Amino acid sequence: MTHPQSEEFPLRRAVCPGSFDPITNGHLDIIARASRLYDVVHVTVMINKAKQGMFTVDERIALIEEVTAEFGNVQVEAFHGLLVDFCKERDIPAIVKGLRAVSDFDYELQMAQMNNGLSGVETLFIPTSPTYSFLSSSLVKEVAQWGGDISHLVPPTVLDALNRKLGQR
Repeated sequence: MTHPQSEEFPLRRAVCPGSFDPITNGHLDIIARASRLYDVVHVTVMINKAKQGMFTVDERIALIEEVTAEFGNVQVEAFHGLLVDFCKERDIPAIVKGLRAVSDFDYELQMAQMNNGLSGVETLFIPTSPTYSFLSSSLVKEVAQWGGDISHLVPPTVLDALNRKLGQR
């Protein structure tokens, strides 16, 4: 049951962070599920100057905004710095992360404990759908570069954008 925002019922807010280069159906699954649990979901494109992405940050934001528009409660923006600082600046008490496999858990648990220790922000883990348990942006880009069919792994808008990018090379 959704309550109007008030002191008694403040907006429940969470952040789904990532590089989203590009956003995949696995990312979209986690964002969709978070959007059903929270009043506002901030999808944050974390900027890593050390990584050269296929898509610019602005292109990633535009793609995410387009494929999440149907949810109605997703806000997309970029951030450079510590995720806990993003959360503190916006009064966001929770980070939502998808877990693909046990191998993700060790790293993500350490990050969750560090983030909680730094700021008190909680991390909630959502297991990915088995359909997407192998999926990553890196894998999608690699398969696409070799001409493989990724149409079932990314939204149509992202597929079109990937095809345009790869055609430019």
